[in-house]
Amino acid sequence: MLKKFFILCSGADTLILDECSNGEQNKYAGIGATVFFTALMASIAASYALYTVFDNLLTSIFFGFIWGLLIFNLDRYIVSTIKKRDSSLDEFLQAIPRILLAVIIAVVISKPLELKIFEKEINQVLLEQKNELTLSNQNQIAEQYTPKIEDLNSQIANLNSQIDTKEAEVNSLYDTFISEAEGTAGTGLLGKGPVYKEKREKHDAALAELQQLKTENKAKVSALETEILSLQGDYKANVNNSQPIIDNFDGLMARVNALGELPWLPSFFIFLLFLAIETSPIFAKLISPKGEYDFRLEDQETTVKTWTMQKVAERKLLLKTDNDINNRVYTEIADEEEVMNYKRKKARELMQLQADAFFKNQKSAL
Repeated sequence: MLKKFFILCSGADTLILDECSNGEQNKYAGIGATVFFTALMASIAASYALYTVFDNLLTSIFFGFIWGLLIFNLDRYIVSTIKKRDSSLDEFLQAIPRILLAVIIAVVISKPLELKIFEKEINQVLLEQKNELTLSNQNQIAEQYTPKIEDLNSQIANLNSQIDTKEAEVNSLYDTFISEAEGTAGTGLLGKGPVYKEKREKHDAALAELQQLKTENKAKVSALETEILSLQGDYKANVNNSQPIIDNFDGLMARVNALGELPWLPSFFIFLLFLAIETSPIFAKLISPKGEYDFRLEDQETTVKTWTMQKVAERKLLLKTDNDINNRVYTEIADEEEVMNYKRKKARELMQLQADAFFKNQKSAL
C-alpha cells in the first residue's frame, strides 16, 4: 500500500510500471518518497513562517498544508516530465529549467526552517535592534519637547535671577542703614538720625518690592513648571504609545533580516541540504540508466506518435488525390457541348432578368 502511494507520488504511469520488474517499481517508489517528504517539509516550513505572520495556529496549518500541496504538485510535475533520452546531454538540457525551479523551491523551503533552527540567535539580534530602536525613538521624540522645556527652564532661571538680584540689593541697603546706625559708615555718627531714617525707608521700600517680586515670580514659576510637567507627560505618553510598535518588531521580514546578520555558513549548509533533497529526484532520474519502464513508456509514446503521423499523412494524401480527381473531372466536363449550351442558356436568362429589373427601376424613377 505504501509502495503504491509513493509510486503515485513519483508521477509514473502505474499501468506501465505494473508490468515492470520489482526493482524498477522500487526505484520509482524511492523517487516518489523523496517528492512526498519534500512536500511535507515544505508544509511544515510554511506553517511556521505563516505562524510568525498570523500568530494563529489553525490558520497557519491550513495555509501551510495548501503550500505543501503546491510544492508536491510542482515536484511531481518536474519528475514526471523528465524523459530518458539516448543522449546524456539532451537529458541534462531538458532538466536545466527544472533544476532552476528546484533551486527556487529549495530556497523557499529552507528559509523558514532556518528561522526556527536559529530562533534563539535571531531573538538576540532582534533584542539588540529593539533596544537601539527604543533609544532612537526616545531621542527623536525628545527632540520635539527638549527645546520647549529648555526654554521654559531658562525663563524660570531668569525669574529666580531677578529675585536673587533684588535680594542682593535689599541686603546691601540693610547693611548700609545698619552701618549708619552703628556709625561705622556713612556720616560716622552713632545713633538713628535723619540719614539713618532715610536709608531705612529706602531699604523698607526695596524689601516691599522684593516681597511683591517674589509673589509675582512665584506664580509665574509655578505656571512654567506646570507647563514643563505637561510637556514631560506628553513625552512619556508618546514614548509609551510608540513602544508597542517596537516591541512587536519581530515579524517575518524582521526575522529574515536578523538572520542575515548571523554568520552565513550555517545557513548556507542548511540551504545545500534542502537543495540536495529537492533536486535528488531529478538527478536520480538523470544518472539512472534507461530502465524497463523508460523503454515501455517510449514504446507507448512512439506507437501513438507513429499512428498519429500515419493518420495525418493518409488525410493529406486523400486530400491531394481527391483534388487531382476533381480537377480531371471538371476539365473533361468543360469540353462537352451539352454543358456549354446549358451554361449559355442560363447566362442568357440571367442577363434578361437583369435588363428587366434595370428597366423597372428607371421607369419608377421617372
